[in-house]
Amino acid sequence: MKWICSVSFAAALAIQPALADDLFGPHELTPAARDAFVTDLLKKMTLDEKIGQLRLISVGPDNPKEAIRDMIQHGQVGAIFNTVTRHDIRQMQDQVMQLSRLKIPLFFAYDVIHGQRTQFPIPLALASSWDTDAVAKVGRISAYEAADDGLNMTWAPMVDVTREPRWGRGSEGFGEDTYLTAEMGRVLVTAMQGKSPADRYSVMTSVKHFAAYGAVEGGRDYNTVDMSPQRLFQDYLPPYKAALDAGSGGVMVALNSLNGVPASADSWLLKDVLRDEWKFKGITISDHGAIKELIKHGVASDPQDAVRVAIKSGVNMSMSDEYYSKYLPGLVKSGAVSEQEIDDATRHVLNVKYDMGLFNDPYSHLGPADQDPADTNAESRLHRSDARDVARKSMVLLKNRLDTLPLKNSGNIALIGPLADSQIDIMGSWSAAGVAKQSVTLLQGMKNATAGKANLLYAKGANVTDNKGIQDFLNLYEPAMTVDSRSPQQMLDEAVETAKKADVVVLAIGEARGMAHEASSRSDLTLPESQRQLIDAVKATGKPLVMVLMNGRALALVKESQQADALLESWYSGTEGGNAIADVLFGDYNPSGKLPMSFPRSVGQLPIYYNHLNTGRPYNFEKPNKYTSHYYDEANGPLYPFGYGLSYTTFSLSPVKLSSSSMPRDGKINASVTVTNSGKRDGATVVQLYLHDEVASISRPVKELKGFKRIMLKAGESQTVTFPIDVSALKFWNAKMQHVAEPGKFSVMIGLDSTRTENAEFDYR
Repeated sequence: MKWICSVSFAAALAIQPALADDLFGPHELTPAARDAFVTDLLKKMTLDEKIGQLRLISVGPDNPKEAIRDMIQHGQVGAIFNTVTRHDIRQMQDQVMQLSRLKIPLFFAYDVIHGQRTQFPIPLALASSWDTDAVAKVGRISAYEAADDGLNMTWAPMVDVTREPRWGRGSEGFGEDTYLTAEMGRVLVTAMQGKSPADRYSVMTSVKHFAAYGAVEGGRDYNTVDMSPQRLFQDYLPPYKAALDAGSGGVMVALNSLNGVPASADSWLLKDVLRDEWKFKGITISDHGAIKELIKHGVASDPQDAVRVAIKSGVNMSMSDEYYSKYLPGLVKSGAVSEQEIDDATRHVLNVKYDMGLFNDPYSHLGPADQDPADTNAESRLHRSDARDVARKSMVLLKNRLDTLPLKNSGNIALIGPLADSQIDIMGSWSAAGVAKQSVTLLQGMKNATAGKANLLYAKGANVTDNKGIQDFLNLYEPAMTVDSRSPQQMLDEAVETAKKADVVVLAIGEARGMAHEASSRSDLTLPESQRQLIDAVKATGKPLVMVLMNGRALALVKESQQADALLESWYSGTEGGNAIADVLFGDYNPSGKLPMSFPRSVGQLPIYYNHLNTGRPYNFEKPNKYTSHYYDEANGPLYPFGYGLSYTTFSLSPVKLSSSSMPRDGKINASVTVTNSGKRDGATVVQLYLHDEVASISRPVKELKGFKRIMLKAGESQTVTFPIDVSALKFWNAKMQHVAEPGKFSVMIGLDSTRTENAEFDYR
């Protein structure tokens, strides 16, 4: 055991050397060795010790350190989350070794969503890169930093497909598309777990939220989900399956109900699908307090009943409540829950601890105590250059009238806006152990870029919002939003005077990070009134206007799109966000991002997504007809479609070339296009493959993403991109819930977004 070197642990082993020698490795990290080990360990455990392994607690006011020490001593806790320093983690693991009877190690977990100490762009932004290499880099570095802090597991990736921008947690996911979300989730699991979650700088993932949490009605967090089996299996479940096929050791169970059954009470979901059909062998973990909430859902009569329902439905570990430890002993005694059911749940917990390598070395992610960092938040622990690189790739250029961008780095440039100098907001939601004061704001990034070249002017211009209720909501648990002491008019006047002195104005606008977070659903997708007034006032100066968006969801930006000369979607771009945005604004980096979510014109269009079904009366904008499926007061399509994004150069595509006009059963064909950089700058773009099943036994989407490739081309350079298409790309769930590919004609569409494509057809025989 490489790092079992603390004096306290050595003393603990001396007390019960036979037990310690038997429990701790080296053990072979194989399923067979694990199963034998866990079976033997279960025989040594009392019922209370088994139940203790099923409890996951958070460090905080509800569980002070003294209480945790007592729980550890009596075997009443299996894992801990929300502590992120080696000293604290080592102290609790020492207590296990010193005080508990069996010395079964704890595992430690945290929400490492888009970085641990270095904050990368939020997942919605990572999806905008369409760059699996960049996403893998984020996964590897996030795991490294998390493991370096002593963590063993992360509550990530979130692969909830969502077509609902009102939902605040969309910022944690990868957008509206099944295929893109599945790819991003698969890459992150592979990168974070590495060859083994037991490796020193790897962590185990727990994919979430199972299942269909992104489809909550009205985009209101924790709300119900109701959908057909076909839609569930076709659109929402594949990303979870892809993450599990990549090896994710954990699954976090969703808070929502699905077709009337809360996920934590859904044995069909957690047993029939997850265990029996998908053969998942890892651990299922409730979301925060979800077992208690079964009572409010109306599927349990009291706490004891809630525990019975949850354990029998397949929830192995209870997050942040005392229900399992309090009520399971009595349920077993009464016969309402069998000890075999307890054994099954405990086995899954012990299995993941074995896979984490904790029975070889409980301190495997801690290292020697004398190597703990003197400063936990030391600058040397950050990966700034990688964060800057990924952030640049994640930005989407939505508009660039008359080549307003890139900016000339000379003259007078005004930077105005409530988000221009906010270190906390640029990090984004779920920023793990990130430290706001280490973030580079857009103001600082532009100062760095213009030093000695251009004169940079700055004015805040407005608060993110002047709505007192929203301000109070955002500051409910922590001081997340600073409200300027000046009046709105004073800030507007300053902004206008600043703009008048400039040759061009950059506006930093959008949402405070708390507006795109858990429990932050919105009924209005427009910018807050304070910011709309700011835009109007600055626009009236007549100066060229560049808008930089910082937000965690698709917004309704019809007027802003008309007012802006250039519009850059930067999302929440992380620790190095300010430098990365400046790189794009001044042309040191050519933007290549593509939208992973459709931007609606208004909230009234929702849900709006590219891969919708057709109707019997589809609308044709070229030949409008009253009796077709459309709004008479607004254009039908999105403001900005899925897959869309501009560049500082231009690209052209050749017609699609198919290797054959027909595909035999179990065969494949290739679809190719030649992409040419027809502009004057080197640049990258994303080539996207879509398919459409023209006639099937049930109506099929008008198009579905089935492949993509990011390519870099020098000015004038061409490259042929080839996509293989096999039967797996043609399959869908039919009315009998059979996963089939039906013979017939298929359309192949290849483009640089979901709306403008080159097309061809083939027959599947």
